[in-house]
Amino acid sequence: MGDTPHSSEGGLIPVASYARTSQDTPQRDARGVRHQHRINERTAREHGCVVVATYTDNARNATKEDRDRPAFDHLLADLHRGHAFTAGPLRGVVAVADDRLYRRPEDFILFMAALTSAPGRVYVGRDGLRDPYTKAGLLDGAGSLQGAVAEGRMRSRRVQDWHWSRAMDGLPHSGPRPFGWLEDRQTLHPVESELVRKAIEYRIAGGSMGEVAREWAALGVTGTRGGRPNPQTVTQIITAPRVCGFRANRGELLIDPHTERPLVGAWQAIVTPEQWTAVCATFSAGSLYMHRGPLSPRLTDRKAGPKYLASGFLRCGAELAGGGECDQLMGGGKSASRKSPYNYMCVSGRGCGRCAISGPLVEEAIERLLFPGEGQGRVRLPEPIRLRWQSGEMGFEEKRKVIASVFTHLVIKPGRKGCGTWDYSRVVPVWKWADRIMTAETAA
Repeated sequence: MGDTPHSSEGGLIPVASYARTSQDTPQRDARGVRHQHRINERTAREHGCVVVATYTDNARNATKEDRDRPAFDHLLADLHRGHAFTAGPLRGVVAVADDRLYRRPEDFILFMAALTSAPGRVYVGRDGLRDPYTKAGLLDGAGSLQGAVAEGRMRSRRVQDWHWSRAMDGLPHSGPRPFGWLEDRQTLHPVESELVRKAIEYRIAGGSMGEVAREWAALGVTGTRGGRPNPQTVTQIITAPRVCGFRANRGELLIDPHTERPLVGAWQAIVTPEQWTAVCATFSAGSLYMHRGPLSPRLTDRKAGPKYLASGFLRCGAELAGGGECDQLMGGGKSASRKSPYNYMCVSGRGCGRCAISGPLVEEAIERLLFPGEGQGRVRLPEPIRLRWQSGEMGFEEKRKVIASVFTHLVIKPGRKGCGTWDYSRVVPVWKWADRIMTAETAA
């Protein structure tokens, strides 16, 4: 390395210990991550380092891009800052294995950028100190990444094959019990199955899914994970092939190789195959159970996902009559105003309906928070990210990932009547590392 790593008192290099497990133990005692931190402390001492801060992602998957890892995000932010708040300066990272830190190329790039954002940093592994600034150090890390990616693909294929084999045996899904069946996933639930049967008959007769959802909600019905019924979930329940006994896997009906007919599962059916076919015919293809979800094709031309950059991140900050804040998610929608072609609004009925804000104002405020002026703000993202964002090179989805990595959400305060200028202080961030920041800073 070009620079000698800075040492703490006693000549030891202060490092961060990172630990991660994909699954917790059955006892939910976080035993795996505790063992990793213990090994990290020993490894650090053996190589002239001392652990001054710990970062833990328990039961967090690092292979799938839609899985959050808050502690990993905190670690990257602290490495860019060079300081772990109460723990003091950071000069490196120790982990029991590279794949605890990264299993995807994107995470490897983010980690190396954060680790080498200042000179004199070290990476401590079971084999000793690694120089992250040299070609050899990068090749070591890239080799570990290649192995992790290959292992992830192999493991994913094994899991897919296991599910397919179970499906070919006619066994039910291994996840949470489906609505309409008891915990054994084979015996009909006496109440839920009757609700599903009536909903299918009602829909075939021309009924509305909104009406079914409202009726279920009035009866106090909840999903098997505790969610409230809505038209989309009811649609998926009644169009799932399991309601007529058919078995599907990864968005496709399975065919019995002996009869060349749809494979019948080992559970009690709610309706006949003819009724299932009839109810599916009442929906557009994109609404059907068989064409929804991350592993199934969507047969509509409409792109799924959010339309506006801040969708899903904004919460209404209007005060309620009884005290407290509304705290409902705000949705985006078109506006007739030339200055603001779209707004984010708190919808009446779901929320208080008393708060709205210009879409471009919100997005400009978010940009100010992500990339504050020199010596201002609470976050310092890598310079390449700022350049790509502000030059227009960064795409919509990547921008949303950057926002999600920094903010838990943003609170929108109500505007003032007659105010003709944009008030950026209405956008109040709730940082992902709020437990380490004493005061939240607005975009003003």
